[in-house]
Amino acid sequence: MDVTAPITQVSNIPPDRPLRVRAGERDLALFLLDGEVFALDDRCPHKGGPLGEGHCENGQVFCPLHGWGFDIKTGACPEVPGRPATRVAVRVADGKVYLAD
Repeated sequence: MDVTAPITQVSNIPPDRPLRVRAGERDLALFLLDGEVFALDDRCPHKGGPLGEGHCENGQVFCPLHGWGFDIKTGACPEVPGRPATRVAVRVADGKVYLAD
């Protein structure tokens, strides 16, 4: 995958819910939190639910299938500490979101 190609523009990410995107062979959920962009793998580690369809509250995204919450910044799961969501490193340049090198 070409990491130099932008995934999306920051302006496309709603401040109150995730944005689902495809980056190469990977589905991601992007979040805009406190002016920063964060990314998690779009699959919940519990049952594979689409985190990009979850709701956001207090810095967490909640899986739409079973309600597990994940820290948007780190992927940590307070309910089940050993089952975090996969965090994906991204960077922002000129208003565009890229996978981090």
